[in-house]
Amino acid sequence: MSLWDKMLGELVDIIEWTEDDPDTMVYRFDRLGNEIKYGAKLTVRESQVAIFVNEGQIADVLTPGMYELETQNIPILSTLQGWKYGFESPFKAEVYFFNMRQFTDLKWGTKNPIMLRDKEFSMVRVRTFGSYSIRINDPEKFMKEIVGTDDHFTVTEISNQLRDIIVSRYSSILGKSNIPVLDIAGNYDQLGKFVTERIAPEFDDYGIKLTKILIENVSLPSAVEEALDKRTSMGMIGDLDQYLKYNAAESLSSENGSSSSTAGTAMEMGIGLAVGQQMSNALQQQQSAPVAHAAPPPVPGDRWHVVLNDEPTGPHPISTIKEMIKERVISAETLVWLSGMPEWIPAADNSTFKLLLQQANDNQPPPVPRKN
Repeated sequence: MSLWDKMLGELVDIIEWTEDDPDTMVYRFDRLGNEIKYGAKLTVRESQVAIFVNEGQIADVLTPGMYELETQNIPILSTLQGWKYGFESPFKAEVYFFNMRQFTDLKWGTKNPIMLRDKEFSMVRVRTFGSYSIRINDPEKFMKEIVGTDDHFTVTEISNQLRDIIVSRYSSILGKSNIPVLDIAGNYDQLGKFVTERIAPEFDDYGIKLTKILIENVSLPSAVEEALDKRTSMGMIGDLDQYLKYNAAESLSSENGSSSSTAGTAMEMGIGLAVGQQMSNALQQQQSAPVAHAAPPPVPGDRWHVVLNDEPTGPHPISTIKEMIKERVISAETLVWLSGMPEWIPAADNSTFKLLLQQANDNQPPPVPRKN
């Protein structure tokens, strides 16, 4: 090989892009005056696609491989140029390299809380944060719709637009899903897949494929989270009686002031929770217990037992006793007994019977005089 041939070989034009920025989606090959030598070598690496643009028109789309730029290899370009001096002179064209790999860990989140109807909390506001992944699936469409003539297009230039689409559609989907707020955490994967399927067609219009949406966190307002923490703490206590006994033992066994203070505080909290629980149980029992009919009051007066014909009878109310005395069934010698008395006594020995007997005698008419 002559020295001249060697020099010509070293001047062979090489067109390639070795990406050094992970955020670059499209890169335009930089060449003074966009002049490319006839027979130049073009290298398209894996996860890349190259597009030739001549005078604003897409001339060809090249997939991974090595190409020698000649008319036989790029017939469309030769048709567009149509040089009258042939094709062995330099020609002008733009070469755009497209990064076809996935762009991952792109963040998204709701700027403002989403208002939801919830079966347990009635109405609640939630915020959601997550990430998503995309890649270019149609370089020609992506170039026409998004890139244009940008010589260095990065993912940050479109991430805001894509994030707004995700947030808008996600808010609508979550509002219609009717998933209880406390159950969303257990459905992150299913919800993420569903949202991806619903939003992906809109990304296709840009020549972009939405490969995945991940939901990393759904948070509630701080006031609601505090209420849930208190509710969880009460559930963790379990048996209040055992909890109080444990804290009392801890308080007694503490040897220093700080430990005693801590145990005493814990015991006071336990007592407060126990009192509150007992009051709640009492109210629930009062509300759930059936209304009992009031029992009639006891009949006033004593009930006496009376011996008649050598047999105990009764107990008799005082009204019956009066009638029996009036009809001479009970006399002064009749034995009577009242609950609490040690033994039977004659009616005349009791002040009540003595008075009733006296009244009965006073009300008796005098004897009828006899005729002579």
